[in-house]
Amino acid sequence: MTSSRHVDLVVIGSGPAGQKAAIQGAKAGKTVVLVERSRELGGSCVQRSTIPSKTLRENALRVKNMRMSAELAHYSLPADVELNTLITRLSDVLAAHYAYMSRQISRNGVEFVHGRATFVSPHELRITRVRGDSEILHADVFVIATGSIPRKPDNIDVDHEHIFDSDSILSMLYLPRSLAVLGGGVIASEYASIFQALGVKVTMIDKYPRPLGFLDRDLTDTFVQAFEAMGGTWLGDSTVTKAYWNGVNAVVTELDDGRQIKSDKLLCAAGRISNVEELEIDKAGLSLNAKGLINVNENLLTSVPHIYAAGDIIGPPSLASASMEQGRRATCNAFGIAVGDTNETIPSGIYSIPELSAVGLNEEQARKIHGNILIGIARFDEIARGQISGIQQGMLKIICDSDGEKILGVMIVGEGATELIHIGQMALLTQSKVDIFVESIFNFPTLAEAYRVAALAIIGKRTRGSHVY
Repeated sequence: MTSSRHVDLVVIGSGPAGQKAAIQGAKAGKTVVLVERSRELGGSCVQRSTIPSKTLRENALRVKNMRMSAELAHYSLPADVELNTLITRLSDVLAAHYAYMSRQISRNGVEFVHGRATFVSPHELRITRVRGDSEILHADVFVIATGSIPRKPDNIDVDHEHIFDSDSILSMLYLPRSLAVLGGGVIASEYASIFQALGVKVTMIDKYPRPLGFLDRDLTDTFVQAFEAMGGTWLGDSTVTKAYWNGVNAVVTELDDGRQIKSDKLLCAAGRISNVEELEIDKAGLSLNAKGLINVNENLLTSVPHIYAAGDIIGPPSLASASMEQGRRATCNAFGIAVGDTNETIPSGIYSIPELSAVGLNEEQARKIHGNILIGIARFDEIARGQISGIQQGMLKIICDSDGEKILGVMIVGEGATELIHIGQMALLTQSKVDIFVESIFNFPTLAEAYRVAALAIIGKRTRGSHVY
């Protein structure tokens, strides 16, 4: 027998967007149900991707630094290392984060429901629980925040034993000796550099000439140099025709020029698509666009007047930080709660080795919009803290207008980039002139001093009347 009831708001998916959407609704005094297919809160962000991969990254960085140390120059991991031994403290980190999320959901009065969600009509959602019993939820407002799942190319059989996707890569039992990574996006770059830092022989293969093509070229060039300096191989402008396990001892990746790349394991990081397979959104009057995403307007409203969407399911920037704000705003817009203007000054953060982060316009974008520009660069190997900490492969780049005053963008590559970027973000948000980085005193020695060095370079060019870098 199927029961039914009415609530004000149903949020589908408990990742970053879903959590904030649900909590905002509860804070507004609404009855809220948060539906999650997985047993635990957090979605893939917490359980399979962000937190596990960043935990592995921390240990990979330690291994890399140990190899760099003079006393441990010959340090290497023993053969057949179990991968879970390299993700130390993961269970503790996940338990602590889950406890925090549970307390937050509970104290705000959000009802958490574990089950599979399927639309019955635009105002009805069927929840099927693990034991088979179901319930129909009638709601005034729905927020879809089910995130994304790995895209599966037709020419690659992802078996999760030899060939993995971004959700299953950390399920490997042992650290492989070699790994092929297909793709040049964020996930591919992060995992390729992490496994290379652990001593795995990694080959990155992508059809584009350079990875992370949306970033400033100086950043991606530095990333590739660092990756290859660790022993990795970057194969750009290379099209994969197929990849398969040969049944004996290797995964074979065939390229259109006849080359074959053999590796112990393969990661297929060929992008992600909307996770709506079981939702039956057509019954709600919705459909996916040509890119496999749900279209929304500036208020995060879909084509159905009471259904909103937020997070990866609506596409870029596909950042947890942005998804959280989208979820909050979706609920505010649904119930007429005043919110400020959406701020487009969102920093990107890529947790590769080394880190990359950017905010505002990159050099190519700035030249296209503003014509002549002034650029200042500070290299970490010329900054005292960089020398002290051994952070040699890194740089901070400030892009200004042709007058050398208005800041158009800040680009950083190197350890600490994702933290340092917020100084540049605040300068952009407050519309500060580049001079603020010279007029302000930074702690010494710190990597933040790079802002001052880069700003001085711009001011020097401005003073000499140089308007093109």
